[in-house]
Amino acid sequence: MQTIDLTPVYRTMVGFDRVASMIDAASRLDGSQGYPPYNIEKTGDNDFRIELAVAGFGEEDLDIETKEGVLTVTGKTGATEDGEKREFLHRGIAERSFIRRFQLADHVVVNGAELRNGLLRIELQRQLPEAMKPRKIAIGGHSKVEQPKVIEGNKNVA
Repeated sequence: MQTIDLTPVYRTMVGFDRVASMIDAASRLDGSQGYPPYNIEKTGDNDFRIELAVAGFGEEDLDIETKEGVLTVTGKTGATEDGEKREFLHRGIAERSFIRRFQLADHVVVNGAELRNGLLRIELQRQLPEAMKPRKIAIGGHSKVEQPKVIEGNKNVA
């Protein structure tokens, strides 16, 4: 059994660390033994990318779904295109169905997905509500206190 040290992920991905711990826990319980292999990459301050190596799968074989903070990627294999039975001398490319789940951090949404050269790239973005974004607070000194401005109106009010 492999043990993966996710300490560097915890240090660099604030708000996404819960995902890493859940992925680690799920990989120990999941019988798929890490298939398909994947990367989680931080591409910006609030942008992330998940890459899955899905060689042999086409767009019609893959399904991506988010529900209640869980991103689920499903790959289904079908019969060979020409319907004939294939005989392998060595089979190194796994062509089996899979389900891979990722627990998304709060306020992380999926922006899109792309399949190119056997890699499925899923773009994620953390969208914090305005109330949760950091604000710069000015430090006030001993400046003059401004008097409230009085607006004079028409004295003849009907």
